[in-house]
Amino acid sequence: MKLKTILYLLLVMISANLHADSHRSPSAEGAAVGFANITDGDVLPPVFTVKFSISGMGIAPAGVDIENTGHHHLLIDVFELPDFDQPLPANENIRHFGKGQSETEVQLAEGEHRLQLVLADYSHTPHEPVVISDAIMITVSANAPPQAEDAKE
Repeated sequence: MKLKTILYLLLVMISANLHADSHRSPSAEGAAVGFANITDGDVLPPVFTVKFSISGMGIAPAGVDIENTGHHHLLIDVFELPDFDQPLPANENIRHFGKGQSETEVQLAEGEHRLQLVLADYSHTPHEPVVISDAIMITVSANAPPQAEDAKE
């Protein structure tokens, strides 16, 4: 009888952990993220500044669980979105801003690039529903004029 109870409790704990791993924080209704200083079709120099915008929610660093907050993730040349039920991977194509940053300097090779933003919670897992920007296409060219100074403030 004790063995059955122990096995039952073990199964309950495993089930609870599996559920916790796939839990997604709710997003605020109408929440949105986007790019504050670049737009679809822009021609940019190989090194440029990207400013992130957010409305309807706040920013909190990774690891800090505060309702209706998250932090930015910049997707670069990601054409197939990752599994939003899992924490976003960190790599050259999915850049994390877990300190709560709202802008970054980006260096890309010349050519066309796809950029998109995703807001994720304290565990790097996108909210439910996902707060994601429209994807934009930019062209990086060494002949592009430098960004205006206000883009770097």
